[in-house]
Amino acid sequence: MHASQGRSAGLGLALASAFAFGGSGVAAKPLIEAGLDPLHVVWLRVAGAALVMLPVAWRHRDLLRRKPALLVGFGLLAVAGVQAFYFASISRIPVGVALLIEYLAPALVLGWVRFVQRRPVTRAAALGVVLAAGGLACVVQVWSGLSFDLVGLLLALAAACCQVGYFVLSDQGADEAEQAGRADPVGVIAYGLLVGALVLTVVARPWGMDWSVLAGRADMDGTSVPAWLLLGWIVLIATVLAYVTGVISVRKLSPQVAGVVACLEAVIATVLAWILLGEHLDAPQIAGGAVVLVGAFIAQSSTPKAPAPGPVAGSGADAGAGSVSEPEVGSGSGSGAAGTGRDTRLSAGRTAP
Repeated sequence: MHASQGRSAGLGLALASAFAFGGSGVAAKPLIEAGLDPLHVVWLRVAGAALVMLPVAWRHRDLLRRKPALLVGFGLLAVAGVQAFYFASISRIPVGVALLIEYLAPALVLGWVRFVQRRPVTRAAALGVVLAAGGLACVVQVWSGLSFDLVGLLLALAAACCQVGYFVLSDQGADEAEQAGRADPVGVIAYGLLVGALVLTVVARPWGMDWSVLAGRADMDGTSVPAWLLLGWIVLIATVLAYVTGVISVRKLSPQVAGVVACLEAVIATVLAWILLGEHLDAPQIAGGAVVLVGAFIAQSSTPKAPAPGPVAGSGADAGAGSVSEPEVGSGSGSGAAGTGRDTRLSAGRTAP
């Protein structure tokens, strides 16, 4: 009875996390179009969330001594890297397309395993990569000569690559985490946000931001919305709530189940962008997006847990490597972020998003 209730609660939290991460791009794009630089929006998001999570960071201050490399890696890749590239990409291409490109990350991990670690992969993993690449071709409509902004596509791909680096970091820290005690995922998120905020402060230079934009209003497909309200959504809902609910959900669910739910982030982001921003996708793009998600999930569930000899197994036990459960950063936001236990959201980073 308790197990069933815990699973139901976990599914509810995972859905809430996917929805929260999926809404980050929809809220950020009007602010960018209102005059804020994408990097400034990212800085506001990360710095605001870091401020909210500061009490949590103080509570887990022992992590600074125990897991400094993990905290720096999480801050640079899963927070600063993923979100900066994602927000920069959505300033040039539709939100849904950017997030779908981010979902190539689990497939790109297989490339790292095969060509860098020189380990064989299963046919299922290879199929996932092929499906994800084919679906992406439909999303960007390669037959029309890359109708989307090439720079925007490359920025979204860079966000996916940042998530790959995060997966590799978590994979390398797995054995240490098991031997020395796991890092509390919420604490890692808090410090990751702090590290990300410090890095982005140097890069974004917020002192040059046009702060007056936040006192004005932003246009959301013809509807005028207070800019501060959009920023509040990005910080409190699409970042703090999204990361925390994602982490807790992964603790209650298996990484594989959480990974499936996390894939809904791309769907949610696309639907919200369609409704709120008027970013319509045609039938081939929708079909391609579905194929990307299927391929990404297959690749994620076939990723190895640790660099042990032998082929990559496609079992549920190995599915956790696509997430960050071992060093306990939970992805996924996504989308962004998500972002996957990463929380399974920190794997997708986001990841997003």
